[in-house]
Amino acid sequence: MLNISLSDDLERVITQQAEQAGFDTATDYLVHLVLREQDRLAQQAKIEALLLEGLESGEPVEATDE
Repeated sequence: MLNISLSDDLERVITQQAEQAGFDTATDYLVHLVLREQDRLAQQAKIEALLLEGLESGEPVEATDE
């Protein structure tokens, strides 16, 4: 288990955002945010891998209007 100390102001903001987003608790909201960030980082890693694959796929081709 992880315990996090927050300032009163930050706790109010998180609780308010959790309520507005429809979460039962601030903890549920924070778990959701962490999981969403993990998904975002995984997607970013996939995109970076594809970009590197493209860069290493052969000789470059000049893009022109034609």
